[in-house]
Amino acid sequence: MNQVFPQLILVLGGARSGKSDFAQKLAERSGRSVAFIATASAGDEEMRERIARHRAARPGAWHTIEEPLDLAQALRRAASLADVLLLDCVTLWLANWLMARGEPDTEAMTVPAAYYSEEALREVEALLSAFSALDAKKTLVVVSNEVGLGLVPPYALGRLYRDILGRVNQRLALAASRVYLMVAGLAVDIKHLHEEAAL
Repeated sequence: MNQVFPQLILVLGGARSGKSDFAQKLAERSGRSVAFIATASAGDEEMRERIARHRAARPGAWHTIEEPLDLAQALRRAASLADVLLLDCVTLWLANWLMARGEPDTEAMTVPAAYYSEEALREVEALLSAFSALDAKKTLVVVSNEVGLGLVPPYALGRLYRDILGRVNQRLALAASRVYLMVAGLAVDIKHLHEEAAL
C-alpha cells in the first residue's frame, strides 16, 4: 500500500507577479478550512497599511497567524486550526531572520556568508520536519520570491540575501510536489515540466 503524505506546493515569482493572489485562490478553491501564516512585520506606516489591506482581502473564515520568525511553530499552530496552510511569504521571513541576528558586517564579513546560509537552511529543515509530521490530508502552500533573475545587487547585504533565498527556494522546491512559477499573473507548474538532465 502506498504511503500518503501531506502535500507541499511552492509558488515562486518576482515582485507583483501574482504569487499571493494565485496562492490565495488555490486555498479558496480547495473548499477546505484555511489558516494563513503571515510573516510580515509592521516596521513603518506604509507596511502597516499594506498588512491591513492584505488582512482585509482575506476571507473572514480564514484563521490568521502572524509569525515573523518561527515558521515551524507557526505551521504547527496553523495545522491545529485548518487543513490548508498558506505561508506568505518566505521572502519576508528571511529578511526578518537576518535582521534578528543583527545586520551582518558585510564589509569585514567576519562571519562567512556560508554560515548564514546554513543557519537559514536549518530553519527551513525545521519547517519541513514539522510539515512531514502532519496528517496526510494537510496541504501547505508556500509563497516566495524568485530573486535570481534580476541584476546582481550592488551591495554585499543584498547579495548575501539573494544567495540565501536562492538556496532556501531550491530546498523548498525539492520537497514540493508542485512548484508554480508566476509570470504576469500566469502560473506554470515547472516541477511537472522538469526532466532530469542527461547527455
